[in-house]
Amino acid sequence: MGRLFGSDGVRGVANAGLTCETVMNIGRACAAVLCESNPRPRVLIGWDTRASSEMMVAALTAGLCSVGADVELLGVIPTPAVAYLTRVRAAELGVSVAASYTPCEYSGLKLFDGAGRLSAENLQRIEAVLLDGAGTIPCPVGGEIGRATTLPRGAEEYLWYLASTAADLRGMRVAVDCANGAAGASAVQLLTDLGATPVPLNNEPNGRNINERCGVAHAESLADYVKAHKCFGGIALDGDGERCVAVDEKGNLLDGDRLLAAFALDRKEKGTLHGNTVVTTPLANLGFFRFCEAHGIAVQSVQAGEVAENMQTSGAALGGDSTGALVLREFSPVADGLLTAVQLLTLCREKGCKLSALGAQMPRSPQVLLTVKADDRTKAAYVADKALAAHIEKLNASLGGEGRVTVRPSETEPLIRVMVEGREFDEINRVALTLAETIKQAIGAYTI
Repeated sequence: MGRLFGSDGVRGVANAGLTCETVMNIGRACAAVLCESNPRPRVLIGWDTRASSEMMVAALTAGLCSVGADVELLGVIPTPAVAYLTRVRAAELGVSVAASYTPCEYSGLKLFDGAGRLSAENLQRIEAVLLDGAGTIPCPVGGEIGRATTLPRGAEEYLWYLASTAADLRGMRVAVDCANGAAGASAVQLLTDLGATPVPLNNEPNGRNINERCGVAHAESLADYVKAHKCFGGIALDGDGERCVAVDEKGNLLDGDRLLAAFALDRKEKGTLHGNTVVTTPLANLGFFRFCEAHGIAVQSVQAGEVAENMQTSGAALGGDSTGALVLREFSPVADGLLTAVQLLTLCREKGCKLSALGAQMPRSPQVLLTVKADDRTKAAYVADKALAAHIEKLNASLGGEGRVTVRPSETEPLIRVMVEGREFDEINRVALTLAETIKQAIGAYTI
């Protein structure tokens, strides 16, 4: 993790931790680095449906143009569409002003180049300009100042590509929880173009309701709708369209782990699973690791937020995490919720099966996930507490190989995540609650 950029770019509370001044200066630093190799770089900007997005975009655009970059505005559009258009239009940089599945008060900047997420090396160069005063920031005048224009039909171009990767989905009635976010209109259009019958839910964004009791983190109402209306299944997205989870016709959840397992087995059977390896994070369910072992699939475990970067360097074809951020590199170098959704439905069509059959392939291990609220100071206190580390190691040993305890401070949210898995739910729930309370007392935070 860098000094400014975390695993998911820059994120904070808009107009508080992440101010307009900060965003403008990030834009200036980005443009200064780009101008080292191109005196007139092109930057594409898209955004999600948060009330703060237009404000953040205005600040970012001002910073970029003031150094000589030309900005092309994409409007409200899924984050993966920004990455796709950056690649196919050969822009020097793409920026999505979005913050995944967090509440509306958050905002963030996700940076892309033609290969996917901007490399750690280039992010460090931007940090050096912004934080250390490295290099020179140009200050053009007159006609050398950058211009901001609108790029029309970008979303349509992205959807045409996604449709080209998928099967005919006629006969599938699919409920779609759009999370009141950036991907709602695109999801409805894409499924319609493929012949499916989409039923959009939570698709009335008002700037405040993005991810509010809906989307990937709240799929319960989607499951109820699918069962009540006898849909083929349901798809839940996050606010900027990077993540996707599903529910089958019985209302059972197919989270990121189950989706990744289904794709991994299919690719292994087809001989297209490069290196016979999938990439995931330590928070993947134990059932996923056991599933892969049983089917002879190797697992590379990396830190949360580093899946796409690891795949880019290792050449792995498939990766993701339990939240539904899946990367299918045969089609895209970044996590893409709409791509995941149509590839999942395509897999059902190819196999002639229901979603429940795919989900049943991977039995889940009982799991409890709690969070402890923690700011940067209390996160640092947790990391430095050797007694806590020893306590967690002892808890892991007490599960006797039948479970595990994983504790991880979030890079993008003021949280420490506590996950406990094992054979018996009551036992692991007790362990998780006790451990969360222990961490709370040690660092002076509280559980949420």
